[in-house]
Amino acid sequence: MTKKFWMAFIAVFVAAIVLDMVIYTVILGSAFKSLTVWRPDQDSLWWIYPIISLVGSFFFTLIFSKGYEGKGIAEGIRYGLYVGIWLSIGMAYGTYGMVAMPYGLTLEWFLLGVVAYIVMGIVAALVYGKKPAPTA
Repeated sequence: MTKKFWMAFIAVFVAAIVLDMVIYTVILGSAFKSLTVWRPDQDSLWWIYPIISLVGSFFFTLIFSKGYEGKGIAEGIRYGLYVGIWLSIGMAYGTYGMVAMPYGLTLEWFLLGVVAYIVMGIVAALVYGKKPAPTA
């Protein structure tokens, strides 16, 4: 793995942590707190979320690096959109199928998840940069 990979991984991880705080604390925090399905010891398990973000950011960046084409931000947007739909649909709608939560919250959770992955894709693309056009 290259220096560029490690730089992108760290940048994506930082973006994931910030996005998680904004989405789950600021935007969706009160809606999630109003649900009565949470574990009573949830606060003692806070440490698991940075680990999830660390592992997820590593593999997100690894897969991006393997398919990197050097097309710039558009490549990051496309990658983030694909991964965001793939992972967010299962998280939001899978939870909706198991937990009594309003559909509006489910849809918002899904859409914000897709946006977060798009932002992380942009971050990875910015670190990797655009490959120069071949000269004739």
